[in-house]
Amino acid sequence: MKKSRGLMLASAVSATALVLTACSTSTTGGEGEGEGGSTVTVGTTDKVTVIDPAGSYDNGSFFVMQQVFPFLLSYTPGTAETEPDIAESADFTDPSTYEVKLKEGLTFANGNELTASDVKFSFERQLEIQDPNGPSSLLGTVESIETPDDLTVQFTLNRENDQTFPLVLAGPAGPIVDEDVFAADEITPDQEIVDGEAFAGPFTIDSYSFNELISYKANPDYQGPLGEAKSESVQMRYFADANNMKLGLEQGDIDVAWRSLSATDVEDLEGNDELTVHQGPGGEIRYIVFNFDTMPHGAESDDPDEGKALAIRQAMADSIDRETIADQVYKGTYTPLYSYVPEGLPGANESLKDLYGDGNGAADEDEASKRLEDAGVETPVDISLQYNPDHYGPSSGDEYAMVKSQLESTGLFNVDLQSTEWVQYAKDRTEDLYPAYQLGWFPDYSDADNYMVPFFYDTEESPSFLANHFRDEDINTKLAEQGSITDEDERAEAISDIQNDLAEQLPTLPFLQGSQIAVSGNDVTGVDETLDPSFQFRLALLGK
Repeated sequence: MKKSRGLMLASAVSATALVLTACSTSTTGGEGEGEGGSTVTVGTTDKVTVIDPAGSYDNGSFFVMQQVFPFLLSYTPGTAETEPDIAESADFTDPSTYEVKLKEGLTFANGNELTASDVKFSFERQLEIQDPNGPSSLLGTVESIETPDDLTVQFTLNRENDQTFPLVLAGPAGPIVDEDVFAADEITPDQEIVDGEAFAGPFTIDSYSFNELISYKANPDYQGPLGEAKSESVQMRYFADANNMKLGLEQGDIDVAWRSLSATDVEDLEGNDELTVHQGPGGEIRYIVFNFDTMPHGAESDDPDEGKALAIRQAMADSIDRETIADQVYKGTYTPLYSYVPEGLPGANESLKDLYGDGNGAADEDEASKRLEDAGVETPVDISLQYNPDHYGPSSGDEYAMVKSQLESTGLFNVDLQSTEWVQYAKDRTEDLYPAYQLGWFPDYSDADNYMVPFFYDTEESPSFLANHFRDEDINTKLAEQGSITDEDERAEAISDIQNDLAEQLPTLPFLQGSQIAVSGNDVTGVDETLDPSFQFRLALLGK
């Protein structure tokens, strides 16, 4: 067994869940109860990176993990609240110790026992591997893990009463894996995981063709709170583009389209009497990341100049017209975002609106020009901007074409716009290949902390997920301290203050906030039930 290993990231937060109620826009009447025993086919344009929990921190990969891996805690459907999953109980026994008692008789699909040893192994390997595309940054408060017996796991945390820790256990860092199948110090290939039947979630994987087709089969030994899956099997089809997925839905080849149809497609499908458009609460944000080393005048560029690099980021912020992008590209399914924490969460503000553009949310070419001139930046600035055409939906091309157009219309920028498919994109962005690039975020839990700590808390021991060479010790300290503030108003003020600091430096440029949308045949049940504030799509709830 591996020895426990601490990670010295002092980030802890109190949980203030964003409680939103899923809503549905329907072309016909409401849903009934699924009868079970049938097969539901779901389509997506999303992509899997790897299904090893230590090696990916993206929505497409975590989607698979949610269906097949067990979690200590999971979200109660319809809420952002956690409940025991394979745990019998879970709570603080003292301010620094979070103790989990496992249910008895747990097994993986391969017959191996699931014990406290597997739990300890699962979290320690993430901290050991620290894959740049993995979620290990979420485990920053874990100092050590002990297993007094086969059913008990004790997490010692370096922040007292870390109320977001239960939310972390239910998110991308939380899947429990089989220590007899997974490697302790490297990413385990997908096919080895499938062949090893290392599953104990609502489903097992019956067959696996990478980013083409996954056949899920209901797990008869699943002991979690979702109960028996509403469908005996689910087919997950991966489409190259939204047009083909839409066609498959209209022709009845798939029952549900989930991530991502274009806004125009959704608008069109709302008029189809045989389909239902479902909309759930939003927490997704879309933003541009700046690489502080390789962007124009970055630290490793031919002409490094911190002041000029900052002026370029600020001038880009002055030049983006969020409202036009939201209306023309996304038909109102996204709304403008003017800060780092989305509207609706405690502590959210509009710091970017006050600092950039005309001060009221619109672009301001004159302000952008003045910033560059005052910093001595020669114009037009040549900037390389990368986006992904498949992971964040089919409208990404139109979105970034409009960003390019808005920047170039000022006469201040020449934009070299390029795209890369997601699997390669996820690797390239952490290897300094993109001076500026698109990312989106689907929250792990509904708290402002999750929109800041993974991106902007950066130390040698715990590098940020962005890997964009932004590091600010004052922001590191503030991010850690806000987690120990128990007074809600005081914590909200601290969160707002951090956003103001980030807005001054612009390590990223957020500009859109979106909602969850799925389209299904009228005979499919359970879609509205899973479009909830947890932002987790549960195949086990789907039936027809």
